[in-house]
Amino acid sequence: MTKQRRGNTQSQPQEMPAATAAVAPTARVEMIAVAAYYLAEQRRFSPGQEVEDWLRAEKEIESRLQSGFPSSSG
Repeated sequence: MTKQRRGNTQSQPQEMPAATAAVAPTARVEMIAVAAYYLAEQRRFSPGQEVEDWLRAEKEIESRLQSGFPSSSG
């Protein structure tokens, strides 16, 4: 004989994993690359700030993924 739980038959809500865990690494890199491209475009592709563009884009994408909002371009 198996024991049955009484009372609430609905399962307890489970905490969702961080959004970054749900995004494939290749998709994450692609999102960062696109965001970095748009940052470079905004500064008219002047040379010498590519690393800064990437780091800023990476920070923005990570923030958006953590907050659950999709990345938007433009």
